[in-house]
Amino acid sequence: MAEFILSAFADEAGGGLLSQIDALKANGLTHIEPRGLDEGNISTFTAEQARNVKKILDEYGIGVSAVGSHFGKINIKDDFAPHFESFKQCVENAAILDTENIRMFSFFISEGENPDVYRDEVFERLEKMCDYAVAHGIWCCHENEKGIYGDNDIRCLDILRTLKGKIKGVFDPANFIQCKVEILPAYEKLKEYIEYMHIKDCRLSDGFVVPCGSGDGNLEELLRRFNEKDGKRFLTLEPHLKVFAGLENLEEDGGKSSVSEEFTYPTNRDAFNAACDAFHKILKAATE
Repeated sequence: MAEFILSAFADEAGGGLLSQIDALKANGLTHIEPRGLDEGNISTFTAEQARNVKKILDEYGIGVSAVGSHFGKINIKDDFAPHFESFKQCVENAAILDTENIRMFSFFISEGENPDVYRDEVFERLEKMCDYAVAHGIWCCHENEKGIYGDNDIRCLDILRTLKGKIKGVFDPANFIQCKVEILPAYEKLKEYIEYMHIKDCRLSDGFVVPCGSGDGNLEELLRRFNEKDGKRFLTLEPHLKVFAGLENLEEDGGKSSVSEEFTYPTNRDAFNAACDAFHKILKAATE
């Protein structure tokens, strides 16, 4: 049985780091996957900025589940050298923040192109990042994301199996739904390699992100199965229920939102609170 530790992308609650901490504590979450913070995206932080973040988090008793980086979220045709140099700083920052995990991706493939054509280049880049991270005591954790090489269960399995011992997996059910991947079969295929899970639900019919349990992510059963794994396991809430400042930069579809208009809230904090309520409800049902 797993020991679930609850985390979130608290930038979706709005405000700076102190506001994010308040949102976490008010909703019974003990950890954060930092992404958008006072000084910008966590991926651009210097070591000094990371130390300042760690000091504040320590003051309030909040841990870091993973660094919510953007690494691997460039086109496979883009220059990798400067991206890799920035990644090295992120590895140092992960250690400063006292987490072993960096969330990352496997490079965007231009629409209409065959991802398999770029397999060798994708794997060369991934392995270079993974080797550097492991050498410094950090794990690269690959998230399935629409539009990247590893956007479906087949290519995710290829990544996680080929680079086994160097990389771990993050399972995001909503992203798989948006790529027309069946959730439970995908989990069974990948479960050996899944380190932690993003809690995000989605409707298959229109691709809209919805509160946990309102979509086709089969989250209750998914969590029930994930609970069969031993050890500490992070569950990181990623609400996406309301367009918030910066969301258009996270989506790689020309700014077109995949957030359901049915689930909109007066403020970012209201949206975050609603997502947390749904999260707690479905987690309770899955673990009773």
